[in-house]
Amino acid sequence: MAKMTLLEMVQDILSEMDSDEVNSLSDTVESEQVAQILRTTYAELMSNRNWPHLAKLIQLNSSTDINLPTHQTLGADVKELLFVRYDCRKTGITKRDYKDMKYLAPLDFLTKTNARDSDSANVLIVNDPTSVEVLILNDKAPEYFTSFDEETLVFDSYDSNVGSTLITDRFQCQAYVMPQWVHEDDAYPDLPSEAFSALLEEAKSVCFHTLKQVNNDKAEQKARRQQRWLSQKAWAVSDLELYPDFGRKPIGSRNNPYIRKD
Repeated sequence: MAKMTLLEMVQDILSEMDSDEVNSLSDTVESEQVAQILRTTYAELMSNRNWPHLAKLIQLNSSTDINLPTHQTLGADVKELLFVRYDCRKTGITKRDYKDMKYLAPLDFLTKTNARDSDSANVLIVNDPTSVEVLILNDKAPEYFTSFDEETLVFDSYDSNVGSTLITDRFQCQAYVMPQWVHEDDAYPDLPSEAFSALLEEAKSVCFHTLKQVNNDKAEQKARRQQRWLSQKAWAVSDLELYPDFGRKPIGSRNNPYIRKD
């Protein structure tokens, strides 16, 4: 199915419901309701699986608190983190030295960092905003990270000879990022073309049930068929790759440390 604008989908649904024709989303109360149902249906569709086209390179945000030198924050639109790498080169070295940062569950992370000597000159006691005390090293590049709140990544060390905090520009990260919804007539929802049928039929089924108080068996049947097809879709490139799962829902929660992008 070819991609459709938001207005084209609203017009398609209104036509099937034998409703008034419209030339804009705001023409009638019903067209606005249908557009809102499409928005809600789209959000559910995007949340239910990790779409390959939403895997993007992202930047982390350094903490604004100088007392949190190893804290980096994820953007609010990050759905799931795929990998984190850091350039561990020392001062005066120009050759990049990117290394994978290993995720540890909070308990394992604290067990490892608690083994450090808190009286040592190279150990800094950091009071995390979640009220957790963390012992981090200040004389080496990081190796491990965790998250206590699903929003902030806490790394186990930083090299104070390189910078007073971890350097954001030295990170390489990839994550599934939730797309922004554009509520305009000519906007195309951020979906692969083959997924538009699923969005349209799911929304159509909801519209009949919600706005007309009747069930549309044909739309529901099409919606189920499209969802089954999408769940089995072999993506052209993405199925070739396996990524370490560092989580986000929650981070590192899966038993298998590797996931296939579906």
